[in-house]
Amino acid sequence: MIPEQYAFFPALNATLNGTSAVLLLTGRALIARGRIAAHRACMIAAVIASALFLGCYLFFHFKVGNILFLGQGWSRPVYFTILISHVTLAILIVPLAIVTLRRGLKARYDKHRAIARWTWPLWMYVSVTGVIVYFMLYQWFAHS
Repeated sequence: MIPEQYAFFPALNATLNGTSAVLLLTGRALIARGRIAAHRACMIAAVIASALFLGCYLFFHFKVGNILFLGQGWSRPVYFTILISHVTLAILIVPLAIVTLRRGLKARYDKHRAIARWTWPLWMYVSVTGVIVYFMLYQWFAHS
């Protein structure tokens, strides 16, 4: 049971992950059109959304602890496969995003592009699976 004062955090975290995904998609579309300044703004906003997510996520779990997954049958291996890949890549994405952002902000575009080819899809996966984990944990199977 989540204490009432912390009950909004899971939805907030999913919203921040979803916002990051939208910003990542938008930023990618903008750079494909050569709109560098708008791309930069979207990607900085995605970093901010992801950093806010991480802070809120850590605070929530520090205060509330772990939340048990209540789904049964087929949903358990699906959930844990998504969760394990999400958490593993979320840890990896932090330094990748920082390096990618730094290279872009320092106008080292060749190096930025080289690492962004790896960073973007991994970060996108982490953002989208974060929303999926939220729905599986707090919505779809919360009352099984």
